[in-house]
Amino acid sequence: MGNFILADNQELTRYALESLILSKGDHDIYKVSDRAGLVEKLKAHENAVVLLDYTLFDFADEEQLLIVAERFALSQWILVSDELTPQFLRRVVYASHQFSIVFKDGALKDLNDALDAVSRYTRFISQRALEAIINQQQEDESQPSILTETETEIVKAIAQGKTTKEIANERFSSVHTITTHRKNIFRKLGVNTAHEVIKYALRAGLVDSSEFYI
Repeated sequence: MGNFILADNQELTRYALESLILSKGDHDIYKVSDRAGLVEKLKAHENAVVLLDYTLFDFADEEQLLIVAERFALSQWILVSDELTPQFLRRVVYASHQFSIVFKDGALKDLNDALDAVSRYTRFISQRALEAIINQQQEDESQPSILTETETEIVKAIAQGKTTKEIANERFSSVHTITTHRKNIFRKLGVNTAHEVIKYALRAGLVDSSEFYI
């Protein structure tokens, strides 16, 4: 027997989800209507499976969602929504293995597969969600022009293994200025490390592989 928390404010959806869960065995099901109630239930049932319609719940953003999931590391989550942006999907899927993704207007098989996956402590990402993530990544990588000429030159210098101080000296700039450029590059590319910057730059053709520092 497992514990399930239904965090969906559509009555019809809650009824359908509850029926589907009960068809798979004897489970305890709890219903919550807001984030505070969800957190309280997770305190009592840390290993629960949460079925959440993110778009209809009171999470401020995906960061807040990820913080709650990280706080209750034994919990598993199935996101069941009408629509989720590719950026949101990529952020959540890459940040945590606690999340499965299905869509309300998708096939019933997807939800069944997600429930079966969490019963085995694995996750399920629907084909539609995977395609959205891949398409968004390809679109991002095909737009190297998001970086300015100066930022592209700094990316090349990073790929060549140069430090912030070395780049500043070569460009007759302050370390603070180069640090600011680095932060802007990281933000624009949606990455967190210099290694990720280099990988992106190589894939997008911003730098030649011969310029990469080994």
